[in-house]
Amino acid sequence: MIAFLTLSGCGGREEDEASAPRPVRAETIAKGKFGEIVELTGSIQPENEVALSFRVGGRIIERLVGTGDVVKPGQLLARLDPQNEQNALRSAQARLTAAQGRLREARNIFAREQALLARRYTTKTRFDQAQTAVETAQSDIEDATAQLKIAQDRLGYTELKTDDAGTIVARGAERGEVIQAGQLIFRLARQGGWDAVFDVPARVLNAARRDAPVALSLTDDPTVTAAGRVRQIDPAADPNTQTFRARVTILSPPPAMRLGASITGSIRLDPSPGVAIPPSALTELDGAPAVWMVDPKTMAVSLHKIGVSRFSSDAVFVTEGLKPEDIIVTAGVQALHPGQKVRLLGSKQ
Repeated sequence: MIAFLTLSGCGGREEDEASAPRPVRAETIAKGKFGEIVELTGSIQPENEVALSFRVGGRIIERLVGTGDVVKPGQLLARLDPQNEQNALRSAQARLTAAQGRLREARNIFAREQALLARRYTTKTRFDQAQTAVETAQSDIEDATAQLKIAQDRLGYTELKTDDAGTIVARGAERGEVIQAGQLIFRLARQGGWDAVFDVPARVLNAARRDAPVALSLTDDPTVTAAGRVRQIDPAADPNTQTFRARVTILSPPPAMRLGASITGSIRLDPSPGVAIPPSALTELDGAPAVWMVDPKTMAVSLHKIGVSRFSSDAVFVTEGLKPEDIIVTAGVQALHPGQKVRLLGSKQ
């Protein structure tokens, strides 16, 4: 009998413990504005690049600069073998000299025919032929002069010079190589501006102000910093990555920031109304994000689906499913079941 009473007492204590409210930590929802800081990695590129090439084809006999060299306006960069163009120039000069001789002869004949016609010692037909010969000789002079100018220009095209100051960032041909007109010889980064170039997801573009400042730092040495300003955003996304190319002007870049270096850009997104909850509060219902919500009258919990916009290391940003003054469980969510009574250990307002 004593044993029976003892067992009965033990069973009662177990039932009391099972029905006792489970202690959990909770938080009261409050709406706010959240502006996320996003970091992107890109590279330093020149604001303006120009491809330098010869306007005529030929064999390169001299290359005077290389990658990394700083050049000035009018500086000679490379030279082609000028033999063919020199021969063409001499031929054009000879054609012009011959045309000038024919013009002198035609003018002399015309002067004679004009004098003879005045005294009626020649015919009008011969006079007209002499006049036509002068006009033809003058046209030949104009044509030969134009051909000489073309030959002079082509000889000048055998020397490649730059019109801008800048830095040679690439070269496409070497000495001794036979190249075609228009073929890339050098790529010049014009002096006067550098860009930090990033591939930006559409979500970041939509949430960031167009004039938002960008904090820049070298990826290899974060102590080297500079300010940036968004200069250009491509209107179409890359078909492979679905990101948009953004060019950020580097304002007063320090000497340590060099072309081609890897750079990190930080930008704060526009604050948007929303709800942020701790990641520990998140659970799942039918494959969708959910939270345990506490009824303040009955202190019973129920599972509610929520809409999530994004995640960070210390917060989950909720777009729907919660409203101010809702109480959600933030710790102990794994051991709960619908309708279970809970006791709040702590509540954050």
